[in-house]
Amino acid sequence: MSHPSASAALPSPTSARLSVGFAWVGHTLMHIVSALFLTIVLALETEWKLSYDELIRLWTLGAFMIGLGAPLAGWLGDRWSSAGMMAVFYLMTGGGAVLAGLSNGPEMLMWSLALLGLGASIYHPVGMAWMMANAENRGKAMGWLGLFGTFGVATAAVVAGSLTDWLNWRMAFIIPGVLCIAMGAVLALLLMTGIVQDRHADLKPQPKPSRGDVVRAFFVLSLTMVCAGLIFNAMQVVLPKLFEARLGGWLGSGTLGVGGLVTAVYLISALPQMIGGVLADRHSLKRVYTLCLLAQIPLMAAVAVLADLPLVAAAALVVIASQTQIPAENMLLARYTPDKHRGLAFGAKYILSFGAGPLAVQLVAWVYERTSEFTMLYLTLSALAALAFAAALLLPDDRRKAEPVAAPLPAAE
Repeated sequence: MSHPSASAALPSPTSARLSVGFAWVGHTLMHIVSALFLTIVLALETEWKLSYDELIRLWTLGAFMIGLGAPLAGWLGDRWSSAGMMAVFYLMTGGGAVLAGLSNGPEMLMWSLALLGLGASIYHPVGMAWMMANAENRGKAMGWLGLFGTFGVATAAVVAGSLTDWLNWRMAFIIPGVLCIAMGAVLALLLMTGIVQDRHADLKPQPKPSRGDVVRAFFVLSLTMVCAGLIFNAMQVVLPKLFEARLGGWLGSGTLGVGGLVTAVYLISALPQMIGGVLADRHSLKRVYTLCLLAQIPLMAAVAVLADLPLVAAAALVVIASQTQIPAENMLLARYTPDKHRGLAFGAKYILSFGAGPLAVQLVAWVYERTSEFTMLYLTLSALAALAFAAALLLPDDRRKAEPVAAPLPAAE
């Protein structure tokens, strides 16, 4: 429900548009910067003469911080300033990336990646709640937010691979880091001059679900988001190495070929991400969500055993399904959360889903250390998708509950 005085001091349309824009761009940069190391690590194997499993473990603390920092970031966004926290996100994430590029050994790199991860932890709980409060059409805006995020996931490997090949691995961290810092400085200036302001109530309020549905959705989404987080993080961590291992013959010896193919796989999912937003706006969120989870079960099993072009096709289909489910998942979370606690709710989501990041890193390292392959890993991910699908079937029927009270909403504010 909106605060009683919210309408008296609503931010301007310009502030709302800029807020949505900074949220969209932030989603791209968050995914690029937090995934740089996953491709850069291939160059460090040669330069630092350390094994892949030793090096990839340096990201464990950073991945852990992305989950750990999320609830506090969401709480601060709710209580202090969501726009202010977004400026902190840009500055801290960029600062961590620059320090990672200046690292003189594994220990400094680990702590720099931890700072980067802490900064990146701010984005999802704060940026998504900030965008939802300022968006006039939530489904469409969430689709665009997903598109920007997918673009970030897609281009992270090619940004890291190309900068590493053309310049060096240090500049592959520093250049994106400086861009983040510049964005943070611009947002801070817009806040200080009052051009961008905080919004403390939704532009378009939504109907309140029953308490029983809220509790049920909380438990179901907690389980499905942990599974989805493990699947997403493991897939993102391992894909460069998987392609290098099973497609090395056609990709050359540098990181650019691997990075380019990872980028192509993620770019393929950009349009379905937009379609996912439209579907989430027009159809049952539960149905869209469960079907996306169902599709991942056989596809993940296929990735476990395929090679060459069939592997690339199966990996692309897994990414399409996992990215298409995101708008529905976020809208389900928003539907069963009061607007004044939404930052905290998204924070809780990301401590579950991104908190799965360090588990995924350790799982990848453990499997590779013992088998030097990823078949067992993808069979495990297939089982997790099956568990998430079974749990999602227990979600409340969002269409049946929402439709009777949806009609009077346009007059709410």
